Amino acid sequence: MKMKNLKLYLFALLASGAIMTSCDEEENLVEQRKSDNPLPVVTDPSGSNGTVTLTKYVSIGNSITAGYMDGALYTNGQAHSFANMLGNQFQISGVGGTTFNQPDINSDFGYSGMGPGNTILGRYVLDLSIPGPKPTLTGQVPTAYAGNKAELNNFAVPGMRIVDINSAALAGSNPLYARFASTPGTSTVLSDALAASPTFYTYWLGNNDALGYAVGGGVNAAMITSQADFQNALASSLTALVGTGAKGVVMTLPPLVVLPYFRAVKWNAIPLDQATADQLNTAFAGLNAALNGLAAYNLISTAEAAKRKVTYQAGPNAILMHDKDLEDLGPKFDALVGAQAITAAQRVALEPYRQSRPATSSDLPVLSAATVLGTGTAPIGLAIPIEDKYILSANEVVKTVTARATFNQTIKGVVDQINAGAGATVITLVDVQPKFADLFGLDAATVDQLALGLGTQSSIAAVKAEADGQIVNGVNIGLGIKVNGTNLAPDFSPNGVFSTDGIHPNPRGHAIIANLILSAMRTAYGVDIPDVDVLAQRGILVQ
Repeated sequence: MKMKNLKLYLFALLASGAIMTSCDEEENLVEQRKSDNPLPVVTDPSGSNGTVTLTKYVSIGNSITAGYMDGALYTNGQAHSFANMLGNQFQISGVGGTTFNQPDINSDFGYSGMGPGNTILGRYVLDLSIPGPKPTLTGQVPTAYAGNKAELNNFAVPGMRIVDINSAALAGSNPLYARFASTPGTSTVLSDALAASPTFYTYWLGNNDALGYAVGGGVNAAMITSQADFQNALASSLTALVGTGAKGVVMTLPPLVVLPYFRAVKWNAIPLDQATADQLNTAFAGLNAALNGLAAYNLISTAEAAKRKVTYQAGPNAILMHDKDLEDLGPKFDALVGAQAITAAQRVALEPYRQSRPATSSDLPVLSAATVLGTGTAPIGLAIPIEDKYILSANEVVKTVTARATFNQTIKGVVDQINAGAGATVITLVDVQPKFADLFGLDAATVDQLALGLGTQSSIAAVKAEADGQIVNGVNIGLGIKVNGTNLAPDFSPNGVFSTDGIHPNPRGHAIIANLILSAMRTAYGVDIPDVDVLAQRGILVQ
C-alpha cells in the first residue's frame, strides 16, 4: 500500500501558496528573524481622530482579538494582533490615542498542549517537508499576568463565546481569562472592560458560538449557542458599552467553513496504486454484498446501498468516514443473519460499517484528520471509517453555515435596534464577509450557498460585488487578495494570510482586518489614520 505520499494529498489545497520561489522562502526566513519585536511605524506619521475620541481604546473579543495564532497564545502573536495594530495607529501624532496595554503572556512559544512523555508543546510552525504544521517542543504553560490589571486595554479571551462575556464563572473554566481577571470568580470580561472607561471600543465575538461545534467535527450540536442566548448576551453587553458614551465598532462573523482548517485536507485524500485498490475491493466485497442484500430484502433503498458501498481505484480515493446522521444498520445486519443470508462471522466483520460511507466533495475533513488518516494496522479512513470528530459531514456543514448566518442576522438586528433607539449611529457595523468573499475567490452562487450577506439587498450586493467576475471559463482567477501587487493566499502557506492552525490569521491577516476597521472609521467618524502596512508584517513561521 503506497501511503507515503498521503501528506502530499492532504495539503493539496495549499497549492496556491505553497508553490513558492526560493526568493519567497528566503524573504520569509528573513522576516522570521525580525519577528521577535513588532515592526516600527513609519517615521513621523500624522493623522486626526475626526469625531471620535481615542484616548482609551478597549478591545473585546476572543482568540483573534487576543492575537492567538499558530495554535497558541505567545508574545509575538499578541504583538501582531489587529487590536494592538490599531492601538499603535491610534498613537500616531494628532490622533490622540495612548498606550495600548495587553495581558502579555511572556512566552516565545506559547502552549498548544502536551506531547509524548509529558513534553510541553508550543506554537505550530510550517514544516515544508510535509508540507504541514507541527508543534515546537519548547512550549510554556501560561503563568499569571504580572502587570497592572487596571491599565489593560485588550480584554480578549481565547475560547470565549459571546454568552461568556458577562459570566463570573469564565475564570474558573478559562485560565487565559483567570490570569488577568480583576477579581477571578467575581469579575467578568464585560465588567473589567467597562471599568476601563473606554472612549472607543472594538467588539468581535460570536465565532466560537458555532466554531467549536465545527472544529469538533460536528459531534456535539449542543456546542452551538442558541439564537436567543446569543441575542441576549449581545444586546446586554452592547447596551452597557453604549451606556458609557463610548463609540464603537462591532464586527460580523466570517464564513467559517471556508477556513483552511476545513479545506487543507481533501475529501479524497487517499492515494492508491491499482494493486492495492484491487486488494481492498476484494476485502470490501462482503460489505457491498451485504448492502445489496439489505436492498433486496427492502430493508434499505438501492440508493442508500449505493451511497454506502466502498470501491477503490488507482489514484486519489474518498475517505471512508463515520456519519452519525446515517441510519444505524446494525439491527438490519442482524436481520440478514436471521434470514441466513450471512453468517455470524460475517456479521462481526460488518460491525465497523454500521454508519459508514465514502466521503463526497460536500464533506469537510478537519485539519487534525491529517494526523490519523492512514495510520493503524487497518488504515484509518481506508480500511476502517475515520471517526466523526475528524470530518464535518454535509449535514454538519449546513448546521454550521445556518448558525453563523443566524448569528450575523442577529448582530445586524441588535446594532440597528440600538442605533435606532439612540437616534444616531452609536455603533458602526463592520461586515467582514465581502473581504472573505474576495480572499477565497467565491463566486456569486457560493456566496448564496454560504448565506453571506446580511439580509438586505444592498449588503448582499456588496458581498457579491467582491465575488462577481472571479470565475473565467471555470477557472478561479480571484483566489487571494492583492496588496500592492503581491497576492496573499487564503491559506497557511508562506504567502498566505492564515497562521499554521488554519483558523487564526497571521500578522498579515491581522493587518488586513485592522485596515478594514480603519476604513469603516474613516466613513463613520471622519478619522484620518494611515493604514497598517500589510506587507511589512511577517507571514507564517517556517521550520
